[in-house]
Amino acid sequence: MERMTVSVEFFPPKDEAGIVRLWEASSALESISPDFISVTYGAGGSTRDRTIQIAKEITNHTGRNTVAHLTCVGSTKSELVEILQQYKGAGINTILALRGDPIGGPAASWVTTPGGFEHSDQLVELAASRGEFEVGVAAFPDCHPASEGNSEKDIDVLIRKEQLGATFATTQFFFESSKWENLVSKLAARGSKLPIIAGILPITNVKQLHRMAELNGTPIPSHISKIFNAVAEDAEAVRKVGVELATKLCEELVSAKVPGLHFYTMNSSPATLEICTNLGLTNRG
Repeated sequence: MERMTVSVEFFPPKDEAGIVRLWEASSALESISPDFISVTYGAGGSTRDRTIQIAKEITNHTGRNTVAHLTCVGSTKSELVEILQQYKGAGINTILALRGDPIGGPAASWVTTPGGFEHSDQLVELAASRGEFEVGVAAFPDCHPASEGNSEKDIDVLIRKEQLGATFATTQFFFESSKWENLVSKLAARGSKLPIIAGILPITNVKQLHRMAELNGTPIPSHISKIFNAVAEDAEAVRKVGVELATKLCEELVSAKVPGLHFYTMNSSPATLEICTNLGLTNRG
């Protein structure tokens, strides 16, 4: 079996202070020797240019594999081809192909850009057909919001993307390892070979927990809500609980032979570093 990957995700900063914070986090997280670093898009493709720039800079500064997000939102097919060319020129060989959130956010109605794509499988096909990129996609242990609880619909979509050239998937964050195991077993039953990397969000404040859960359509199990609500007014206690719960989730996933752990860092390193230390994943070389 190949070594389990450990990876981290950043978002493009909005200002100079944010840029400083990102590079501080990136430097600190070098101790876990991330196998790749991913860079997100904003809703509606709002940070597209900054995503391209930050992805280039991370590639140059760290020498790490960079996974650049690419969405269908607000771009024509020709513009998407141009962005892929920019990524290739910057030495970025892997993308995460997503439909993306509409300009108004996840709850807003989807509006297809004239000359653009309506679904991310079209973007997967475009990127894979060029023969220059490894293409990743998103997976949803708690079901994609648009699937309305129909997990088989999600499996159909992932199988379709695998057939079109996707070679791995990274999940949205989730709270129970059984959700990941269920997703993986359903894919395997359909003959899929797609590795499903687990997305981990270290919770460091309760407002963030509810905001992220709402944005991603991720249900919060009642027992986890109770744990966080009990310490909501104590920032250090929230951080400690968040690290403990994420560590436990990761331990269960490692036992279940997860191919990779992908940390949504929110451009901050301490919680991710503490979880990785608990798991013995620092100084991996």
